[in-house]
Amino acid sequence: MNWLTNFVRPKIRALIGNDVPDNLWDKCSKCGQMIFQKELKANFRVCPHCNNHMYLSVDERIEMLFDKGTFVEITNKRIVLDPLKFKDTKKYVDRLKQYKEKTKHNDSVVAGYGQIGGNKIVVLFFDFEFMGGSMGTYVGELFITAVDYAVKKGCAFMVVPCSGGARMQEGIFSLMQMPRTTVAVNKLNEAGLPYIVLLTNPTTGGVSASFAMLGDIHIAEPEAVIAFTGPRVIESTIREKLPDGFQRSEYLLKHGMVDMVVARKELKATLSNILSLLEQKR
Repeated sequence: MNWLTNFVRPKIRALIGNDVPDNLWDKCSKCGQMIFQKELKANFRVCPHCNNHMYLSVDERIEMLFDKGTFVEITNKRIVLDPLKFKDTKKYVDRLKQYKEKTKHNDSVVAGYGQIGGNKIVVLFFDFEFMGGSMGTYVGELFITAVDYAVKKGCAFMVVPCSGGARMQEGIFSLMQMPRTTVAVNKLNEAGLPYIVLLTNPTTGGVSASFAMLGDIHIAEPEAVIAFTGPRVIESTIREKLPDGFQRSEYLLKHGMVDMVVARKELKATLSNILSLLEQKR
């Protein structure tokens, strides 16, 4: 039984009528507290009760990070979307069409050029709502396109992974994006351009095993899961209980795997300072 739908909403409608919107509240996935959507949006979808950083869409991240009116999307050339003619319970092409309609994005990544605190930057965002942010051929192609754009503009490049890893429907084609994106990162190094990684929840699989861990600077959101494989798989393999908080941002910070853990409300200011310092250095 949904307490919000079946009890709270009817009580309020009984008092003030039927004009109460269905999406007035949201429930924190960690502490279970009910939060007004307006308050949650103003707080970048961070729970004011327990500081839980809830899922933030690509469009919300763009609005949060980029200076107003500066974001320009970087598009990609058309590529083969179903190289294996894959079918499980549904054809892969039909599944792609379904998620395109749902998210209004071409695939699980969106790239763009703009400014953060007046500093030029190219950013590639992962969209977890599109097949779990899985990495297929399109992801690799757009990653390379975005890197080339950053090199052309002579500016920093940042990736914001939020992914379950490689996309099984593309098999080996998906796995090949790991070395391809790694080669693209080397282009940034050769050009002397900063490469920043903003790790969000979750960053796993082939994404964490390639470009997500090759940054010059690694920033993580609080309590984000950052791993190659899940704790249950590891525990069943080594037959030992893992430490509390294992694979979370704070654990990785303590063990030197990330440079800083930054709350969302401080992200734009932190990135602006980092980009300004790196630009002065260059």
